Amino acid sequence: MQTRFRFVFLPCLVFLLMLATTGWSHPPGHSTNPPFATWTATELRLSNGLVERIIKLPTASSGTFLTTTYKPVAGEFRYFTKTNADFRFELNDRVYTGSDNWKLITIRPSTDARQGDGAAVTLRSQDGSAEVTLQFLLYPDQPVIRKSLTVKNLSSEPVRLESVDVEKFTVTPYYATTFSWICHDYGRRRSIGPYDGNFQDALLTVHNSDWAQGIVVGNEAAGVVKHTSVFWDEPAIISGLTHKTARFPFRKYLKQGESFTTPQVFTIVYNNHKDPDEVLNTAVPDFVRKHMGIRLSELAQKPTFVYNTWVPFRKDINEKLVMELAKAAADAGMKEFIIDDGWADNYGDWIIDKKKFPNGLKPVFDYIKSLGMKPGLWVSVGSASPDSKVYQAHPEWFVLDDKQQPANLHEDDLKMRTACFGTEWRNYIKDVLLKLALDYGLEYLKLDFTVVTSTYRFGNKVTGCYATNHKGHADHHESLSSNYEAVWQLFDELHAAKPSLFIDCTFETMGGLQLIDYALLKHAEGDWLSNFYGPPDANVDLRVRNMAWWRSPAIPATALVIGNPEMQDAGWEMHIKSLAGALPIMLGDPRKLSPADLKKYRAYADWLQAMENRHQIMTYRQDLPGFGEPKEGLWDGFQRINTDTKKGGIVGVFRHNAPEANRLVTVQQLDPAKRYQVRDMAGRVVTTMTGQALHETGFPVTLPGPYGGALYEIIAQ
Repeated sequence: MQTRFRFVFLPCLVFLLMLATTGWSHPPGHSTNPPFATWTATELRLSNGLVERIIKLPTASSGTFLTTTYKPVAGEFRYFTKTNADFRFELNDRVYTGSDNWKLITIRPSTDARQGDGAAVTLRSQDGSAEVTLQFLLYPDQPVIRKSLTVKNLSSEPVRLESVDVEKFTVTPYYATTFSWICHDYGRRRSIGPYDGNFQDALLTVHNSDWAQGIVVGNEAAGVVKHTSVFWDEPAIISGLTHKTARFPFRKYLKQGESFTTPQVFTIVYNNHKDPDEVLNTAVPDFVRKHMGIRLSELAQKPTFVYNTWVPFRKDINEKLVMELAKAAADAGMKEFIIDDGWADNYGDWIIDKKKFPNGLKPVFDYIKSLGMKPGLWVSVGSASPDSKVYQAHPEWFVLDDKQQPANLHEDDLKMRTACFGTEWRNYIKDVLLKLALDYGLEYLKLDFTVVTSTYRFGNKVTGCYATNHKGHADHHESLSSNYEAVWQLFDELHAAKPSLFIDCTFETMGGLQLIDYALLKHAEGDWLSNFYGPPDANVDLRVRNMAWWRSPAIPATALVIGNPEMQDAGWEMHIKSLAGALPIMLGDPRKLSPADLKKYRAYADWLQAMENRHQIMTYRQDLPGFGEPKEGLWDGFQRINTDTKKGGIVGVFRHNAPEANRLVTVQQLDPAKRYQVRDMAGRVVTTMTGQALHETGFPVTLPGPYGGALYEIIAQ
């Protein structure tokens, strides 16, 4: 054993001695320029010129691993103490934190494929049972530090990993906890005092107005197993995976020698910002767009105007109807045409209903393509009817409840069964979807219904899978996270076969009402967020704009698929204008439109496509300065300015029963020295101003009616 010990650790000891004497941050030959991580035998320093984090490394005299400094490089930062435990997790109920006694095994440079650069630190616990590797990544010109943990079981027995905090910061006394806003629920809802977050907290901000300082916390975990809390059980900010006492607890079993890598958590510390929304509109979307690795950023051509058959036809569709709708939708300028539910003879087998489509779907899709539109299709990704061939042949592929009985996680209706992705179901449904995508040339898949938890079931009993013989999970708690991971793997495999495929993973599949998060964005392009029904009045448009405002700019706007405005509604123009701030998608019956209205629709569609071609508007969205959350009695708006080229974009402005008919509109994030034209949708020049003048003075907008809206183009001269 002594010889083996020397063989394993001697190179590491020599390397640490080299670090102590030379201060090297990377081994010879490493080409990263500049390195964002440097270290000695006692300290790791992370800095990219904007943000700095210093971590005390374990030594012979002290085995703790503590963040002692985390701040913007310029100026002071008052939030954190010098004894931050940095991380926390449990193995078989034993708690491990950075405050424990650890042995430093190695430090090495670490990078990712999206310009991330930093370090990976490997530690071994004093009891010899656990090894943890902490990866820290920084990015050029971004005030972001991104972190993950890899936990390895060194014991001789399987262990249960739970209650994982990827980041843990202890805050300074009194002022931090007493005077901070917690901006939760995608950074949009403000509260004060202790806050225990939930699955809607893909991002939150902790902000102290007196200090003009704060920290943004982005959690990249999936769905209901993400967890971020602020000042809850202690004066600390933590983010990672749900604890074992939570409603939807995270759990992972590790065999001897097995490792698990957590989802990443990104943080942004800032100062000199009076309003936390400044960071939400700048650094956050820049990082997400450029460096997170979301699917939308890799999609060469983004959708600009989508039609879906769900409302009002529901499942009552057939070949003749769909072809008529396709012709009318094409005349209206739609770019994508999605056939929703009702095309198959049952759930699970996904065999085309020949009574409705006697010639199959191939000629229907060929017709859609001949009209210049991309075809798409709805499929329930994890559901089967009890009488389906797949369920009859493989009932062992399906979820069991806590009484070991077949279950439908989606709703209280046993006419359907929910599949478990911890079985061979994943490969089965992959083959089904690949055949549809490749044989029919599908460009859009709307993948729906519950796979882990349901929007429509209450309590935490009818969730996940309680089966004990599924290879993907050992028990119910482990199934909650493992089934998400299997769904992401499925999406990745579909994209590998068809890179241009737009996957719309609905909020029902995500497992929470109007739920979307960063985990989804890394594997799917969009999320059907809503089913807004109601009379064709302004309230539908208000709800559309409110939902787009609520989820953006923390979430890219083009991922927000907001239904169900109908094409033939009397107020359809406001539908389009409102949806221009998200992913424009319309439902309804385009056959009911007059030739004049079809011509007007095409003008809107062509304008949106021209804006995408000129400015890539579908990649950007920011809040419009001075316009807040869309509400009755107020004005609201958005801007979609290309902040990389600064050549322009679009602005949407809305009056929702506000008493005043006139507003000044200012636009941010343009080049101050450049001159820009503001044009209406007809191409008429409203004004010509410099970027600085548009930011400081703005241009007037008049909307004479109590409910109205207008879209403008901003274009550099």
